[in-house]
Amino acid sequence: MTHASDSNLQDLLSARYDDAPEVQVADAPIELLHSMISRGSCRAFQDKPVPQGILNLLCAAAMASPTKSDLQQRDIILLQSPVLRAELASLVSGQSWVADAPMIAVFCGNNRRQRLLHDWHNVPFANDHIDAFFNAVGDAAIALGAFVTAAEAVGLGCCPISAVRNEARALSEFLNLPKHVFPFAGLAIGYPKEPAKIAKRLPLSATCHVDRYREDGLQEAVETYDTARREAQPYSTQRLAEKFGHKDDYGWSDDKVRQYSQQERADFGAYIRAQGFKLD
Repeated sequence: MTHASDSNLQDLLSARYDDAPEVQVADAPIELLHSMISRGSCRAFQDKPVPQGILNLLCAAAMASPTKSDLQQRDIILLQSPVLRAELASLVSGQSWVADAPMIAVFCGNNRRQRLLHDWHNVPFANDHIDAFFNAVGDAAIALGAFVTAAEAVGLGCCPISAVRNEARALSEFLNLPKHVFPFAGLAIGYPKEPAKIAKRLPLSATCHVDRYREDGLQEAVETYDTARREAQPYSTQRLAEKFGHKDDYGWSDDKVRQYSQQERADFGAYIRAQGFKLD
């Protein structure tokens, strides 16, 4: 078996996309691109702590990422306490691997600091509507992506944990999150036990557009992708088989449809409103 680290950039792109572009970046920082293209979620970690110095550096790299209007509306909470990591893991049902992560970070959107600035300067906050929440979400997402890129570039493995939003109220309580601060995602961090496996993505022709959004041939592209992904990495189990039955040609689109046939986080909007945001 060829590991991702043994492959060149063109091979990695071809493993990820059926319509991979040709590599024409001889002078680009190939090592970073290699890390980004070969990445995969890590859910099995070595029993080895991540040095605090590296975590500090990764936080610095994440906070150097773009932020809307320089507002810097994102925070990272590193759960150094094994008790808190265990408590978070207990909130994430069906993902037992979270408890084995040597480090867990929680990325938060933070619109509170902006409002405090207005209080300190005695100037009214005039943007108390959905964009205040949306901007903080964007900032938190950008920081999470930058942290993952930096972490994997130095040999760590990561896996985002969106399920922390399943219990957003409980998480807010034990993290002591005040009004206008909310959890966006958790992140499991550690040294991987084995090289990451590349997950095929939708063809770039379906997700990257020129000049205007298009859906020409989208259904056919998804069907072709289902077949290619099923051959490259078949699902070991079929989601909600007791409801939908077993399907011989079960693919990515089946899995995603079944996942979102069940209601998730229906109370998250109420939680966000309780945190002080107006979503209109």
